[in-house]
Amino acid sequence: MGRRLLACFGKGSSSESRNQMHANGKSNVTVDVSAEELRSGGAVLVELFSSQGCKTSPEAELLVSRLGRGDFELEVPVIVLGYHVDYWDYMGWKDPFGSSQWTVRQKAYVEALRLDTMFTPQVVVQGVAQCVGNDEDALLSTISAASRFPSPAFQATFERPTPESLQVSLTGPLRTKVENNGANVMVALYESGLVTDCPKGENKGRVLSNDYVVRKLEKLCTVKDISAKKTVSGTVNFSLWEGFNSNKCSISVFVQNNSHQIFGSQNFHLPENI
Repeated sequence: MGRRLLACFGKGSSSESRNQMHANGKSNVTVDVSAEELRSGGAVLVELFSSQGCKTSPEAELLVSRLGRGDFELEVPVIVLGYHVDYWDYMGWKDPFGSSQWTVRQKAYVEALRLDTMFTPQVVVQGVAQCVGNDEDALLSTISAASRFPSPAFQATFERPTPESLQVSLTGPLRTKVENNGANVMVALYESGLVTDCPKGENKGRVLSNDYVVRKLEKLCTVKDISAKKTVSGTVNFSLWEGFNSNKCSISVFVQNNSHQIFGSQNFHLPENI
């Protein structure tokens, strides 16, 4: 990346949209995608990059929470993922969900979209378009304009090999053809309903609410030159954090090529008995 600038943007800032297991034993639960979900159009993946250390990120967090709840009654189904970056931690408050892994992911998007500035809050839609995360109009229009692809039709099996780990096995067709250049099938484990008292930093004195917070991201497999109907299978293992609560967590599966474009995504809520 040429210029390495950082910014914490508010609504109206000059960043344009660019097109573009039970604790003491094992359990095993299988979840099928519903027939209704298969019939509906593919979901649009919305990724928010934010930080509790950025003064304008809470507004974006609220916006994407409303988006994920369906408050805007969009005709387009959406899947929301929130990544907390770590480059604002020096400002007096270390984001408890921040990770350099998410900073690296955002940087890859910044480079692919040929942006000069790495900033929060930023939303990336389907991997190829972006806008300031708290600009409601820009967010909704970018989602509405996004290219859509069929959602994968995976069946998911969940196991807890140990109290500290979650194993997710997936099998099913991607429902989108993948050419020779290939693509990665990624699995994100995310958590909602998080509330943090923030005693320091740019958001000092505020109670911060966060939903769809990505806690883990793993690659299921790499595929190339396969038909839309070919069955793909794989397993990922997630190490779990202290206080893990399956009732607050879900997984998202998405297909992403080397140019960062998303070619389909699918969501699963974790079963209550896991």
